[in-house]
Amino acid sequence: MLHTVNKSPFQNTTLSDCCRYVQSGDVLLLLEDGVFAAQAGTSQSALLEEVMQQVTVYALSADLKARAIKELVAGVKVTDYAGFVELIEQHKVHSWL
Repeated sequence: MLHTVNKSPFQNTTLSDCCRYVQSGDVLLLLEDGVFAAQAGTSQSALLEEVMQQVTVYALSADLKARAIKELVAGVKVTDYAGFVELIEQHKVHSWL
């Protein structure tokens, strides 16, 4: 399952809600304001590090760039739009709104 989160974890609970339901082997894609969760050294870093023990976490490169996020939580993979499409082709998608 591919879980997509597009809301900032500093403004609502979408990311924490998602993290309660992911299962081992799932993929989490952070996009739009959701990429703020990938920024290293924040109050959300521990949550992301914990969930990465079960799932692979990606952040969309264009959204990271648009928000000037350069330092990521260790282990977060960066993908572009082509990679985003590949993830969608490979998995069923659950969008956390």
